[in-house]
This record gives sequence, C-alpha cells and structure tokens, in this order.
Amino acid sequence: MTTIEEAPRLEETTLGPKAGGLYRRQNIFTGLGFGIFLGFVGWLTAHAFLQSSNWGTDMVVTVTMVGWVVGFNVGVGTFNAPIRWLLGHDQSYEDELYAAGVGQGSKRYYKFCTDHKVVGTQYLVLVMVMFAIGGTLAMMMRTQLITSHSSFLSPDSYNAIVSIHGMLMIIATIIMVSGPFANFIMPIMVGAKDMAFPRLNAMSFWVIASALPPMLATFVLGGVDAGWTTYAPLSIQAPAAMDAFSMTMITFVVSVTVSGVNTIVTVLTMRAKGMTLGRLPIFVWGSVVGSALSIYAMPALLLGFTSMVSDRVTGTSFFVAAGGGTGWLWENIFWIFGHPEVYIILIPPVAAMMEVASTFARKPLFGYKITIAGFVAVGMLSIMVWAHHMFTTGWAPDLAGPFMLTTELISIPTGIIFLCLIGTLWKGRIWTRLPMYFVYLFLWNFIIGGVTGIYLSDVPADQYFHGDMFVTAHFHYTLLGGAMIAATAALCYWFPKVTGKMLNERVGKVSFWMIAIGIQATYFGQFWEGFQGMPRRVAYYDPIFLHANQLTSVGAYLLMAGWLVLLYAMIHSVRNGSIAPANPWHSKTLEWMVPTPVPLVNFLVDPVVTSDPYGYGEEGSEGYVSSHSPPARSEDELVPLLSSDYPISGGDR
Repeated sequence: MTTIEEAPRLEETTLGPKAGGLYRRQNIFTGLGFGIFLGFVGWLTAHAFLQSSNWGTDMVVTVTMVGWVVGFNVGVGTFNAPIRWLLGHDQSYEDELYAAGVGQGSKRYYKFCTDHKVVGTQYLVLVMVMFAIGGTLAMMMRTQLITSHSSFLSPDSYNAIVSIHGMLMIIATIIMVSGPFANFIMPIMVGAKDMAFPRLNAMSFWVIASALPPMLATFVLGGVDAGWTTYAPLSIQAPAAMDAFSMTMITFVVSVTVSGVNTIVTVLTMRAKGMTLGRLPIFVWGSVVGSALSIYAMPALLLGFTSMVSDRVTGTSFFVAAGGGTGWLWENIFWIFGHPEVYIILIPPVAAMMEVASTFARKPLFGYKITIAGFVAVGMLSIMVWAHHMFTTGWAPDLAGPFMLTTELISIPTGIIFLCLIGTLWKGRIWTRLPMYFVYLFLWNFIIGGVTGIYLSDVPADQYFHGDMFVTAHFHYTLLGGAMIAATAALCYWFPKVTGKMLNERVGKVSFWMIAIGIQATYFGQFWEGFQGMPRRVAYYDPIFLHANQLTSVGAYLLMAGWLVLLYAMIHSVRNGSIAPANPWHSKTLEWMVPTPVPLVNFLVDPVVTSDPYGYGEEGSEGYVSSHSPPARSEDELVPLLSSDYPISGGDR
C-alpha cells in the first residue's frame, strides 16, 4: 500500500489518441478565432439586413457582440458536452478524463478544463489581468487630475474611462475571491473531489472571459459616458458603446449566477463525512453567503440590462419617459443589485482573512457561530438598504427614514464580525508573516471605510457629501482598502498551495509598505477634496483643489507601484521560489492535508472529520481528520477507484 504522498498522479497518465474528441483541437486560440468569425458574420448579417431598417446601429453592435460571445464559447469547447448529449452521444470516460486535463501538462490552463484547481488558477490570472487594465485606467485618470486643466485626456475620454474603470473593477472584485479560491481551495476544504458541476464550473470561467473584449470595445464605439451606474436616460441616449457594455454585463451575470449555484450545491451535498455545518471552515460559510447574495442580486442586474438593450434595439420604453417609462425604474433595479454587490465583494475575502488570522494567531476562531450569524445578518440587511443611494434624488422622500434605519442597522453585524476578528488576534501567539501584514492593514482601512459609511447613511450628511470625492474615498477605503487587502492576505496565505512555491516575503513586504502608504495618501487626499467640495467625475477642476489632487495622484502612483512589486514577487516566486511543503503554516483545514501541488484527485481516501478546524492549542485536538480513515489505495487500485467513485463531470452529465 502507498501513502497519499506516494500515490501516482492521474494527471501524468497517458490517454489514448481518441480521448477527448473535439477537445483535443480546441483551446483559447480556437475560441478567439471562432469568436471573431461568428462576430464578423453577425456584423455582416445585421449590417446588410437590419441597419438600413428601423433597427439601426444598436442592433448591428448587439448582434455582433452576441456572435462574439457565442462563437468564442463554441470555439473553446464550452458547449461540447451538452451538444453531444443532445445528439445522443454522451462523452466516454476517457473523454471526461481528457476534459479534466489528464496528460496535458500546462496546456490545460489554455483549454476548457473541468478540474476545479485549473479553473481556480485561470480565474486568478483573469482577475490579475482585469485589475491591471482597471488600474491602468485609474492611473490615466489620476494623470489627468494632477493639474487642474490638464490636456492629457479630453472630457469625453475621461468620462469613458471613469465608466469602464468603475464597472471593470466592480466585476474584478466580485470574482477576486469567489473565482480563484472558492474554486481552488473551497472544494478541498470541505473534503470534496471536485465541484458539484465541473463542466458548469469551467463554463463560468470561459463565459466571463468572453465578456472582457466587448467591454474594451466600448472605447472604439464612442465610449460609455453615463458613469459606471449607467443611469437612464443617459444610457438610452449613449452611443453604440452602450450596447457592447450591456452585453458584457449580461454575460457577467450569467457567469456569476452559475458559479454561485455551483458553490452552494457543492457545500450542501459534497462535504466529507463528519463535516457538519457547525464544522465548516469560516471561508466556506463566507463563500456560501456571498453566493446566496449573488443569486438574489444578479437577476436584477440582468433584468435591467436586458430591458435597456430592448429600449435601445427594439424600441420599447422601459426607461424612456416619452413612451411612458421612467428613469426611477432603472435606479431601483440597479441598486437592488448595487448594494448587495458590496457584500458579495466583501464577505468572501473577510472570511478568507479570518482563516489567516486563526492560523497565524494559533488560536481558535473567536465567536465562530456569532461570525456566521453576522455574515447572514449582513447579507439579509444588505437587500433592504438600496434606496439610500437615492436620498438626494427626490424619489419617495417618505422612505428616507426607514432606509436610513436599515442602513445604520447593518453596521451592527458588521461591527460584530470586526470584533470577532480582533478577538481572534487578542492574546494570540502571533506568527507575523506576510499574510498577517495585510490583516493588520485591513483592520486600519476598514475602520476608516466603515465609519465614513455611517455618515453617508444619514440623510442630512448625505445631502452634503453626495456627489463629491468624499464618497469616492469612502467606497475605495471599503472595497480596495478593505476587501481587496483581505483578498491579498488570502492570496499570500494560499499562494504555496496554489503554485507549489513559497512567496518571496522580502519583496512582498516591500510591496506591502508601498501599498499601505499609497492607500492612505490616495484616499486621505480624496477625503480632503471632498471636504473642500470637489465633485466627482470631472476632468477639470478649480485650482483650489490642486494640492489635494496632487497628494491623491502621488499616492495613486505609489499604490500602483506597490501592486507591481507584489506582482513581481509572485512571478519571481513561481519561477525561482523554493518548493512549498504541503502545510507550511501548520494549519488544520483540509486543503493543507493534501500534497502540494495538489493532484487531480484531491483525496484518494475520503477524509473523515472529527472536530472543528480551529482547535489550536486545545488539548486533544491533534488532528482535524480521523486517524481511522481507510488506507490510501495502491497504484493498481487507482483507476478502478476513479472509474466507479469519481465521475469527473458527474454532477452535470
């Protein structure tokens, strides 16, 4: 018999020449080719038959973007399995193994692959690309604002950059943890062999990847100048870029909704024996609450953008006042999504960061059940506060009081979660490694972001601050200084498990200090601008705001440089870093109990959980996994085991 560490790796197996079928000839490049081809066919058809009629340019752009999204996913292999099933030819077992990446080495990262670890890695790369694009747009904005009347950008170009920067960063932060770590880490954490629906899991990645080019195409289609919220009637009157933007958002909603359902089903149905809901790691709970909020909030965004496309393309009037519609409808639909979205962003990284805090404090998680209740309460209250974004609009003034109350109430469970994090650190034997640096930075930033948010929940204060740079500073402290810093702590923590290499902490600490100082300079500068009364979304400003803008721009450059240094540390570590042991942090959760790098089959033996994962320093808490688990299978037993017990894509056959 062999141990788990000695077990053969299935991904090193060589499959027959017919295994995989069409998958063998498909990858990201065939996806790009077929997407461009079908997009061109859509443009040609719409241009020839629709543009000259009443449909106009909006129909041409919409059909072209639909052709691109469908063509890309057909070309990359997203629809292979369902099409074969509809034709009465289900995939063979060897086809399933090939789809899971067996025998393909690094090529599987460029293909439609059902292995949840590959999907998680693909998401991580996509998120970094999106942050790179969004960060570059942010630096263009700060370059424009470093002087009061810069000619670096025209007002129209500046407005287009503001819109795409805002929504691109929102999309990136929504998936920055739920994409990479809820895919790579979470299934191992619960003792599962994969996600419940592996093909849907891979589909969620490639669908959202196909949404990025239409968003970037907006710059050559006239630009989206309606802001990231795309309020009607501005969005109805916008150029054809809005059609491409809408297609991005519709595609994004499909991806996130599918991913959220997959996460919840995996946790509810595929947990290891003995892993009751009361023994779930806190990150799993955070992922479930975030996914549940996605399932609630995303349909509202889908409804809004499909209605907008309908107004622009087919002549309906959901948001057109002349036809009986109203812009109030858009604002309500958008913010029904827009405030839960803040907690879709925030809850998973905070939960991941609490894993870091417990591990490096060598203490059980303080208030485990209270923290879970706090996450649930925040999620429930977040769906009851959307109209606080409309305090200054004049819509339903009688509802200002109730929405002010629910907004203030949400600070209570948020504060409880924050106190549970502090309680976990209190009197702990803290091991201060790079992930803990970012935990400390989160604590500082989130206090500032949270307290300034309480001001904005009160109608009189919101009347004063709404529409100025104070609001911009508040939500950047919350989303970048809070959620993104928490996600960075999780990245540094799980980096050895994801890559198999230890992160260079010396360079990482240099990046930390640059990021920490850059955040304070950038967003304290924006608070200064806001107190002086500088409005948001302006390309030119009065010289009275010059010094505050110079501080903000210098801080932004330092912040961007810090992220680039961290990126260098990651790339250098992947290429030249020391080999990571299976459990470098001596953590107790299941992802650290499997070999590094993680084999295709996470567990050759189903784990049996006998305690919660936070028993640091407690007598009798030697292990999280039962010592009475069945022995690992030998090499001869491996393939029959997989064939019977592990359908690679069994959940969504």
